[in-house]
Amino acid sequence: MAVLICTLFLFLFAAGEAVSTDPTLKTYIFRVDGESKPSIFPTHYHWYTSEFTESTSILHVYDTVFKGFSASVTSSQASALEKHPSVLAVFEDRRRQLHTTRSPQFVGLRNQRGLWSESDYGSDVIIGVFDTGIWPERRSFTDLNLGPVPKRWKGVCQTGVKFTARNCNRKIVGARFFAKGHEASGGFGGIGFGGTINDTVEFRSPRDADGHGTHTASTAAGRYVFKASMAGYASGIAKGVAPKARLAIYKVCWKSAGCFDSDILAAFDAAVNDGVDVISISIGGGDGISSPYYLDPIAIGAYGAVSRGVFVSSSAGNDGPNGMSVTNLAPWLTTVGAGTIDRNFPAEVILGDGRKLAGVSLYAGPSFSGKKYPLIYPGKSGILSASLCMENALDPNLVRGKIVICDRGSSPRVAKGLVVKKAGGVGMILSNGVSNGEGLVGDAHLIPACSVGSDEGDEIKAYAATGRATATINFQGTVIGIRPAPVVASFSGRGPNGMNPEILKPDLIAPGVNILAAWTDAVGPTGLDSDDRKMEFNILSGTSMSCPHVSGAAALLKSAHPDWSPAAIKSAIMTTASTVNKQLQPMTDESTGNATTPYDFGAGHLNLDLAMDPGLVYDLTNQDYVSFLCSIGYGAKTIQVITRSPAACPMRRKPVPENLNYPSIAALFSTGKKGVLRKTLIRRVKNVGDVNSVYNVKVEAPKGVSVAVRPGKLVFSDKVRELSYYVTVKMDGSSVMMGDSGAVFGSLSWVDGKHVVRSPIVVTQLDPM
Repeated sequence: MAVLICTLFLFLFAAGEAVSTDPTLKTYIFRVDGESKPSIFPTHYHWYTSEFTESTSILHVYDTVFKGFSASVTSSQASALEKHPSVLAVFEDRRRQLHTTRSPQFVGLRNQRGLWSESDYGSDVIIGVFDTGIWPERRSFTDLNLGPVPKRWKGVCQTGVKFTARNCNRKIVGARFFAKGHEASGGFGGIGFGGTINDTVEFRSPRDADGHGTHTASTAAGRYVFKASMAGYASGIAKGVAPKARLAIYKVCWKSAGCFDSDILAAFDAAVNDGVDVISISIGGGDGISSPYYLDPIAIGAYGAVSRGVFVSSSAGNDGPNGMSVTNLAPWLTTVGAGTIDRNFPAEVILGDGRKLAGVSLYAGPSFSGKKYPLIYPGKSGILSASLCMENALDPNLVRGKIVICDRGSSPRVAKGLVVKKAGGVGMILSNGVSNGEGLVGDAHLIPACSVGSDEGDEIKAYAATGRATATINFQGTVIGIRPAPVVASFSGRGPNGMNPEILKPDLIAPGVNILAAWTDAVGPTGLDSDDRKMEFNILSGTSMSCPHVSGAAALLKSAHPDWSPAAIKSAIMTTASTVNKQLQPMTDESTGNATTPYDFGAGHLNLDLAMDPGLVYDLTNQDYVSFLCSIGYGAKTIQVITRSPAACPMRRKPVPENLNYPSIAALFSTGKKGVLRKTLIRRVKNVGDVNSVYNVKVEAPKGVSVAVRPGKLVFSDKVRELSYYVTVKMDGSSVMMGDSGAVFGSLSWVDGKHVVRSPIVVTQLDPM
């Protein structure tokens, strides 16, 4: 005891010394070895506040998915705490970004039959949504004819500004908000975001001031709403993927301020304790930059959830079509990219010389009615801010009374129209740059405006440069039956996986373009401060929209198969995904029109017609994930940061990362090796179909690669429910042509006459980072 007190005094003295030399406070997350708590402290909180930092510094104490705390301390104090023998890791709090009707039918759901019927529309499953909160009065969240709240639910309805206990019901079974990390970041000289919540634009409660959270929640689990539309666009019956599933709301993101890691981790802790079955998190890093798993609170929190049986769906990010732009890379996460559906909102630019160029728009105000106006491109001056139609960059004398061509980028698309309007312009044509290609998303513009692709934009600019150019815009409303569909959205995050190329990411794609879902009353459909329109529904695009489609899908599968693990649900979704469009042609890329690969769509597009009965599943245990972490070189202490338990990695035979029992297969060869290269991988499958089943293998080998599978037949019975097989990949490293993507692609399917259990195969020469 005397030694402990002496150590404690010296440690606090060292931390105290740090205060005087470095007065700037920042938020840090401390991962602590919970097993090393001295018995004299009744709780971990007592230990943290006695031995690590003052109680006033602590923001969150984590106890379920993570053991430790977050606190506002100086960098010197953080460095001193990092040396404490019980501290496993320290990382600075970071700000994350949100990855910002017909889609249930489009992914294969049908009334009164199939997965909707078999799962009772997900009625007893609870989906935790980590986002900007909820607008609970929307018709999408009524609890009419829902049964009682599942008895296992242990959560609360946290009240606050304009949010009372009555805002929760049998549909919204719980709601919480997390702001401590957000407030601490701005209050102590952080990065310029966060700080004290601005009560003029935000609610210190689970109420949604942004709209994003309401949209994602209703996409996953919105009830049937008749006569739904956004200002007449996409009219019909709105519904989520799991209409009877319950919602638990975790507000971790704040209007215009992002989402802080310390708050996200606290939400994971709470949600798992509360009893959610599925977590939907449309949040992640940007620019394709990903942290190692042990420094990524989304990866850490998700592991804690998945290890306790909670399925976690996450967005792939919106930095496509660039390669290696996918985010949320941990193998226990289900990472979802975005595709289009067969509905669009076309608008036509008609030039003075009679040419007609296709675009899209959700503009709902007075139209031009065919009248042509002078056309101008401010970018011809060579001034970048003018070409982008940035604030105060347009000369009213030049644009007044004209339709203005603006380049996409650097500011919100709808904000550019406001700049044009302030300068006296009558309309806007928003042109994609080369990086966006032909990928278009509809926007609820405040002036007559439409978006066009890069090629069309160049054509319009060339015409505008001829002098005396005129144009008009014809808004064509809602069109259904667009072909081809789905196509991979131009913005959708792409592979390869920049952390571990041995794990294919994204896992799959789902509808994420022009999705109609519920909206907040706090802002208009554009989200601009000047937009005071009130809309019950809004139409948005992003992997933020595709992620809750898979969250809802997981809820349906969990309801139909309560004993399935998160990995089994993920496998069912992936191995039944479709790699062709509705015209049965290979899926294409929205940005180029070219064929796509598994780096773009993962295992394929969500297809719930088949996922309820996949035949076989690739299951995973917590030990499988630990072996994977050992295989990528993580030591016992580093693994404990993620898993909470000390890990013993094998000393002699190091595991191989490609051997993780994943529903996709990636064979990675070093770039330095030439000649004939060979690698043998192992997988095991569990029969969840007919007891006595026989499956034969079908291989589509990547070009220039040979793939051998043994055994070639899997025979299941009441005594044999699981079987393993080996995949040997062989190629000549000096002759295989990898192409633009740096990889070649194929597939492996197990077929029994009823089921096709398909896994993509990726073969590449790439050295892990």
